[in-house]
Amino acid sequence: MKIGKLNIADLKELIFSNITNRDKKVLATGEIGNDCSAIEVDNSVIYLSSDPITGATKDIGALAININCNDIATEGVAPMGIMLTILAPETTTRDEIATIMRDAEREANKLGITILGGHTEITSAVNRVIISATVIGIGDRESFKKREMIKSGDRLIITKGVGIEGVGIIASEKEEELKNKIAIDTLLNAKNLLNQTSVVKEGVLANSIVKGMHDVTEGGILGAIWESASYYNLGVEIEYNNIYIPDCVKVITTHYNINPLRLISSGTMLMIVDSEKAENLISLLKENDIDAYDIGCFTENQEKILIKDGKRERIAPPESDELYKII
Repeated sequence: MKIGKLNIADLKELIFSNITNRDKKVLATGEIGNDCSAIEVDNSVIYLSSDPITGATKDIGALAININCNDIATEGVAPMGIMLTILAPETTTRDEIATIMRDAEREANKLGITILGGHTEITSAVNRVIISATVIGIGDRESFKKREMIKSGDRLIITKGVGIEGVGIIASEKEEELKNKIAIDTLLNAKNLLNQTSVVKEGVLANSIVKGMHDVTEGGILGAIWESASYYNLGVEIEYNNIYIPDCVKVITTHYNINPLRLISSGTMLMIVDSEKAENLISLLKENDIDAYDIGCFTENQEKILIKDGKRERIAPPESDELYKII
């Protein structure tokens, strides 16, 4: 099997087909295009999500916090706590474990969340440190959004740009290799993208306006668009020229001949909004120093289309992320 998340066909056949039991209090489970599970408790909804860090070796404590909290932010609520499982090889030092936890606690403090617990183990089962986390958030029952609200004509907005996490990881992991290949300022800008991987601020901020949100992770922006369209049982038309690709992302993805639109991009939030409210949403985000771009809309048919240079290209289902061609 290919490195990376299971593809859509394998997820359906190997994972989802084997999950049959569902408690009546469960409002949503992990699905393609859905970032969180949701459980009804009295007048509240408990949101849960899990993700590992497998594609990076540097700054993984901070990444574990931000990437997991982003999933909760797609529901428009602030994460409140997280549990970390750290699996490390025998060569790991005490200082390396301490650094991971200091970095994780720093990011948790920024977001105002608590590291609730977890598990730390030295094991021969891994050849580098792996962190898996589960995050929790609590929202009001009345605010729980249902997919029936999404319709043809709704606009798709992205924040910040694309390729954020992927290029940040590549620049950090391949720094020595890139030093003599690209401008030092470009390399520095690329490394600094890892400081933009959180979307909690925009998720909470936009909640009163948007109809739905999706965190852009493995498979990049095109993967996230495909998943969202499938989740809402709609088609989509996206304008390539409206997708912002930061200059440092263009340089590094060109250098490695990879597609920035298929590159993991925590730090980018895909937002769905009524067409009449799209400008208000973009204005609200920009007023809070978050760049935002209207890239297209949902359509009635099931076609998933990227319009580039006047040509209509089919958006394929997400496969192994472009990051794994490099890392």
